[in-house]
This record gives sequence, structure tokens and C-alpha cells, in this order.
Amino acid sequence: MNNSLEAQLEQVEAAIRQALQEDIGDGDVTTDCIVPADLELRGQFIAKQAGVVAGLKVAARTFAFVDEHVRFTPHVDDGQKVIPGQIIAEVEGTGRALLSGERTALNFLQRMSGIATLTRQFVDAVQGTSTAILDTRKTVPGLRALDKWAVQLGGGQNHRFGLFDMVLIKENHITAAGSITEAVNRVRVKDDRRRPVEVEVKDLTELEEVLALHVDRVLLDNMSLDTMRQAVELTDGRVPLEASGNMSLERVAAVAAVGVDYVSIGMLTHSVQALDISLLLETKN
Repeated sequence: MNNSLEAQLEQVEAAIRQALQEDIGDGDVTTDCIVPADLELRGQFIAKQAGVVAGLKVAARTFAFVDEHVRFTPHVDDGQKVIPGQIIAEVEGTGRALLSGERTALNFLQRMSGIATLTRQFVDAVQGTSTAILDTRKTVPGLRALDKWAVQLGGGQNHRFGLFDMVLIKENHITAAGSITEAVNRVRVKDDRRRPVEVEVKDLTELEEVLALHVDRVLLDNMSLDTMRQAVELTDGRVPLEASGNMSLERVAAVAAVGVDYVSIGMLTHSVQALDISLLLETKN
């Protein structure tokens, strides 16, 4: 986890603990009835499809919360590409600990790897341009730190973490204030911390109004390629531009080619297809 997410470590661990409590409750009845307390098992996490691995550290921490004596040995690094059949990690410990923790560990590992894999596809699609891929706040409640960590491991960048670390003035804020200018002025008067200000615009007229306000970033919302191209020309490098809305792998390269600085993509985290990873256990010799 990089420095920007180290501050979220407490949230990551809280998510792991909550997930384990949700799954195990007051005990894994099946495992406790069947598996002897002293039985030792070992297993391999195996990639069943190609992708980018993310969440190995989270999986290791999950098992550690179940039993601190579990040994988790990664064979690859978080953020590394894997192929079908590749062993990505091994785990050893009591059968009860491994069986009770496997589903939660896999849930985190598969979801984070799915996010990292899709992110890498978008990053690869804009390779050769100066455009960066951003995530959004469209994350699973309680899992934002993990979702955004996975985006970074896939080569993307994080947008604001929440409503507290950056100002993003959107259409409904503008409606409430009466105009873009009034919304920006209210923020500048009231935000003592002087956090970065981004404003969403839907057309070139709004963009012209924003450019006169010298904000930190402008979000081009659901614009056509032609309109975005005009926005880049009109802005002429005076402020970073972020494109958002209706983004897909098929379209993102064309969007990056118009010259925007960022493309934010909600589907990185709100429409996740988990990477297929299995854990196969066996008794130790």
C-alpha cells in the first residue's frame, strides 16, 4: 500500500475483521465438527484466468486475524500479471484456521484482483498518451480503501477518497448555489483548509465561466469527442481536464487522444468481475 493509503490501514483492518465476523459469527460449525483441532493443512492459491493480482497482503492479514500462526507465502507481488494455472501464494496452518478463513481471504483477493485487472486494461488502452486513469467514489460501502488500493495496483490513480479531501462542485451543487461562480465563491469563503477545487461542466459555455475562476481541475461531463476536443483547445493547458461519463475500453483511447489529462471511470469499482482464483488444500506429509 502506498503512502496515500497507509493512512487508511485502520479501515482496511476494520473491513477484514467485519468480514470475518460476518462469515464466522460464533464459530465455523462445519469445520469445528469435522476437522480435528491439531490437523495441519497447506494449500495453494492458483490463478484460473489471466489477470493482475491484488490483495495478497489483505489475504495474508485475513488468515492472521483467524490464527496468527498461519504462514502465508506469496509467489508473486501485488500488481503483477499472472497466467492461468500459476501459483500465486501458498498457505500453511491448522485445518480449522485455513478453512474458516479461506472464503473471506478469497473474496478480498478475487475482488481486488478483478479491479486491478480491469484498471490495467484501461491503463494499457491509453498507453502512449499523457492521460491518467482515475477511479471514483462508486465503491462498495466499507470497502473503499481496498477498492482504491486495487486501482493503484492496476496502474490507475485515485480521485478524491471521499467528500472531505477535495471539493468537487457538480450539477446539483450549482443548482443549489444558483451559478458556478457563486458555488466556487462560497467554497473559497468557507473552506479554511483551502482544499483543491474541481468543477463539473456540461458544455463549453460553462467551461468558459469556470476558466475565469482559476480552479484546480475541470470535469468534462458526458461530452462528445468533438466537444472535448474543443474544450482542450479552449483551455490551452491553463487547467487540468478530466473526462467522465460513458467510458468503456472501446472508447477510452479515443478520449485520451483528444488531450484530456484524466479519465475517471466508475466501472473500475462498481461493476467488478472477480478474477477466478482457487485455493486447493491438502494434508501435510
